[in-house]
Amino acid sequence: MKPRHILTLTVPDAAGIVHAVSCGLLDIGGNILESAQFGDPCSQLFCLRTVVETAVEDSEDVAVAVQTKLAAAGHTEQVRLKVRRTDAQPRILIMVSKFDHCLVDLLYRWKHGLLPVEIPAIVSNHPDAEPIAERHGIPFHYLPITPATKPRQEAALLQIVQDEKIDLVVLARYMQVLSNDLCQKLEGRAINIHHSFLPGFKGAKPYHQAAARGVKLIGATAHFVTPDLDEGPIIEQDVTRVTHAHTVERIIAKGQDTERLVLARAVRLWAEDRVLMICDRTVVFT
Repeated sequence: MKPRHILTLTVPDAAGIVHAVSCGLLDIGGNILESAQFGDPCSQLFCLRTVVETAVEDSEDVAVAVQTKLAAAGHTEQVRLKVRRTDAQPRILIMVSKFDHCLVDLLYRWKHGLLPVEIPAIVSNHPDAEPIAERHGIPFHYLPITPATKPRQEAALLQIVQDEKIDLVVLARYMQVLSNDLCQKLEGRAINIHHSFLPGFKGAKPYHQAAARGVKLIGATAHFVTPDLDEGPIIEQDVTRVTHAHTVERIIAKGQDTERLVLARAVRLWAEDRVLMICDRTVVFT
């Protein structure tokens, strides 16, 4: 079977973009298997995701062919073009604290081929998840943190990201706020899961606060990490209903179920190059 490549493109919207991309792919004998596009009226940006089959082995050669046609058609400014082979799975680092439901779910999906990624490392500020990492044969890095040691801890984390050639950092209920400096260095390369749809319930025990207020919906949001806490571009969300009859324990269980599902969907969407960032939001090709 010929190699398959995933091409994503964000460029100022104008006539002839799809034609230029198609001509570039045709020049290398490409056969388009999937294609999705979106023109954003607010930002005036055009987003494209295409899966192409071609005898060309190197994704860089595919990118050059398309870039050449785009330039010839006058599309030279603010062009964000990425091409990778579908068999070149991205490498993710999972960060976790004591709550391990999201970690366990991600590892299950990865082990059974449901999550197209490599997981070369797990990092935690607590030792609790080390047996889970060992069972899956994944190196575990215990990096405890205090206010005084936070700069050194984050430097050690960045070193792991560099050494392991990490493409994405996944905060799978990692209960520490990343510094602004670290957020900027990981811009577009870090995803967090947050208990959303709980307005006003910040800080400790949000589900307890929700139960006390009699909420009817709880949910979760997966988003990119930014210096603005829990306000990064949203990738995936979901909700589940609760009633007055649910105990706090049941609400927490339902909330954790939603968290793990939303995070797993977000990581899969990102791993399949279905998530493009434009301004402060995302375009997600499902």
